[in-house]
Amino acid sequence: MSREPASAGSESLRGVDLRLEYHRTPVVHDASIALRAGTVTALVGPNGSGKSTVLRALARLHPVAAGAVHLPGDTAAAGLPAREFARRVTLLAQSRPVPSGVTVRDVVGYGRHPYRGRWRAADPRGAAAISRAMDVTGVAAMADRPVDELSGGELQRVWLATCLAQDTPVLLLDEPTTFLDLRYQVEILDLVRDLADDHDVAVGVVLHDLNQAAAVADEVVLLHGGRVRATGTPAEVLTEPALTDTYGIRIEVTTDPLTGLVTTRPVGRHRTRALT
Repeated sequence: MSREPASAGSESLRGVDLRLEYHRTPVVHDASIALRAGTVTALVGPNGSGKSTVLRALARLHPVAAGAVHLPGDTAAAGLPAREFARRVTLLAQSRPVPSGVTVRDVVGYGRHPYRGRWRAADPRGAAAISRAMDVTGVAAMADRPVDELSGGELQRVWLATCLAQDTPVLLLDEPTTFLDLRYQVEILDLVRDLADDHDVAVGVVLHDLNQAAAVADEVVLLHGGRVRATGTPAEVLTEPALTDTYGIRIEVTTDPLTGLVTTRPVGRHRTRALT
């Protein structure tokens, strides 16, 4: 059975008319995106379309050449102290340096940095937040292992646990299923839905897999050439004409009769090859 569209929650993070540049060359043009409490918003599009750059700008990790990023109450994100912003927004980036000889538990504990004083002052909720983050991401059993001994998939889950330990109302995820096998891809996407549905977190997630985006997201933002081409529900955005034009390859779109979810299928030259 299809998931009912989420009612629009309160706005948690908003980028307005963002122009983003690399070496003074514009790569994102007039992009607007709003993340809402209790809602999963997926950013999709071809390589180079600006998905990750927009996400990094929302996290204050990429400078905004024009436009602005706002928090609730029209609070300008750029004006907040770093520690205060980190209590509201966290980002799981595509790659992070792997510290040598540091345990999983300690790395997950890095997520508590906004709540600690200059001299690592007491963080009363820290231990519980770290434990919960490790439990829900399935890394509790490896808490005492050095992270530089982990596989890519294990490490990805540890970094996600670090973000969850930060305990922010906005969570930004840049390709969180990268390096994960099928089981953990499904479990991470289930966790994303749980965070939105059960904890009212506003989630913005970059995904390459259109079927994953259709399954997990309430809203999809389709980017192409650094511009927002469409925003809406998966059924409104993930259409054959829009996807075929955006990706430059024919993409068939159907609706699963059992789940009601949009399903996409790129059509290659060998689509009619008989199975043996």
